[in-house]
Amino acid sequence: MARCAICDKGPTFGNNVSHANNKTRRVWRPNLRRVHVTTPEGNRRVMVCTRCLSAGKIVKA
Repeated sequence: MARCAICDKGPTFGNNVSHANNKTRRVWRPNLRRVHVTTPEGNRRVMVCTRCLSAGKIVKA
């Protein structure tokens, strides 16, 4: 599964728990966006989470 190129945020795993206390596996996926980023090697397209985007941790190309 995909991970953020900046903070390395990835999917988190756990359980859905019903009112009857039945447990089934589930996944929380990060909110990733594919953006063009300026790097020392040149412009690249990377997957970045929206928290890193709003915090200004990258420079868009």
